[in-house]
Amino acid sequence: MDLQNSTFRWPVTVYYEDTDAGGVVYHSNYLKYFERARTELLRSIGVSQQVLLEQNIGFVVRHMDIDFLQGAKLDDHLTVITTISELKKASLTFCQEIANPNGKILCKAMVKVACIDNQRMRPTAIPQSIVLEFTSSDR
Repeated sequence: MDLQNSTFRWPVTVYYEDTDAGGVVYHSNYLKYFERARTELLRSIGVSQQVLLEQNIGFVVRHMDIDFLQGAKLDDHLTVITTISELKKASLTFCQEIANPNGKILCKAMVKVACIDNQRMRPTAIPQSIVLEFTSSDR
């Protein structure tokens, strides 16, 4: 299973609402950018979180390590780069980076996401259809 060669890129523009009084992206907004990119990665392989919710399946962040390297600023055009570094029965680990147009990494994170049964609030196996999408050689 070669997940490292599958990279997903999602564009982000920094809006006024994303910044602090100095025009620099407020730290918690990087988490939003990472979350949006993970959601869009799922959409890109045909996974609807609404459908998963109807099946009582959810993905929740279990652990995150984040490194803020340099601040992004108002009107910056950024790219969130996402790869899956580990796929287990009930969890995924994502490597995510936010880069500026010159390719400079501004923020990076390792995000472990657990698949849960929303009714029982307990871990459950990632649906096989999703596992197959992540492990197919066509990606």
